[in-house]
Amino acid sequence: MAEQTSKQLPAHRVGLGTSAPFHPRLGDLALDLAKGGKIGVVVELPSDSAKSYRLRLPGGGGDWRARADGTTLRPVAVPITHVTPQRRDVVYDARAQQAALPVAVHHEDGGTSESLLILTPAHVELYHLQLEQLIERREKAREHGQ
Repeated sequence: MAEQTSKQLPAHRVGLGTSAPFHPRLGDLALDLAKGGKIGVVVELPSDSAKSYRLRLPGGGGDWRARADGTTLRPVAVPITHVTPQRRDVVYDARAQQAALPVAVHHEDGGTSESLLILTPAHVELYHLQLEQLIERREKAREHGQ
């Protein structure tokens, strides 16, 4: 996972301390910009006895320190496994000429989050045709006992 994330970093140099600091909790994964995008598990928080975050490679070993203000740290996104529609009404916004379909986003760690799938009129027409075809195939499969 660490290799995947570091490859997704922007090619240009990111200035440190240019955005809001990230203050991870114990056990969180954090990406450290000061270490070239290295990802680590937070194993120690800043405190009276420790003036910085201590991170460790997810597989173990390789500890390092990160600034206590969190300006070099970024959250690590949990990969998405799939998205499913929610059982809620689709909303059409006539001014924006788009539909919003509520969806549940399923993550690799078992968590879910809610989002919207935004559809243009062309998307709606395309998916209408594709869903009709799927319904017909399902009915034929049922007729043939599949």
